[in-house]
Amino acid sequence: MNRIGSKMADIEVEKRAMNIKRIRLERERAVFMKLGAKIRAYFFTGILVTAPVAITLYMAYKFIVWIDRLVNQILPPQYKFDEILPFTIPGIGLVVLVLALILVGMFAAGFLGKFFLRLGEWIVYKVPLISSIYSVLKQIFETFFSTKTQAFSKVVMLEYPRKGIWILGFVSSELRGEVKEKFAEEMLNVFIPTTPNPTSGFLIFVPKKDTIELDMKVEEGIKFVISGGLVEPENLPRKKK
Repeated sequence: MNRIGSKMADIEVEKRAMNIKRIRLERERAVFMKLGAKIRAYFFTGILVTAPVAITLYMAYKFIVWIDRLVNQILPPQYKFDEILPFTIPGIGLVVLVLALILVGMFAAGFLGKFFLRLGEWIVYKVPLISSIYSVLKQIFETFFSTKTQAFSKVVMLEYPRKGIWILGFVSSELRGEVKEKFAEEMLNVFIPTTPNPTSGFLIFVPKKDTIELDMKVEEGIKFVISGGLVEPENLPRKKK
């Protein structure tokens, strides 16, 4: 009986030891899982913080190097950066390009510059295919870079392509000319951009009463379109016109 009792006691001790060991292993596993989750969270947080900065710096560096190479190829051999400087300075081509554009703008704003500009445009407009391309490009650049006008005046929402589906659009101007005469009510020229490239899209004519004007700025609307709705503007639509 004593032997049987002793064996039972040993078995009970072994069971308790195994339970203690199992509990210890589970706690250690939980600690390692929490530690792994924290490390993984820190890792993705690091990517989230550094990736936009790193990609932006990399793209800016590539753009500057491309401009430097382009300007260096345009310059005469005796004025190339490699011939003048014993070492490479990133961004010197960009500085030269900016200064050259400023000088061209100053020359074009003067009387003599305007004369040569009109003369050059007159020659270009005489060439059939080139004149069409030049005219379109000139209108686009004047629209986006002119200080007198704004490319888009406001951001609106409208139901498109059917009722119940809303889309974001940019109002360029109110309808004028021959197209306006075809409608009895007030119409708007609305540019519908595509995601993630807002420069591609299409133009539609919409009755003004069917649009909801938003409080957000045009820049905020463009960011909203580019991000696919991830970058949400602070101002939400509140007024209807």
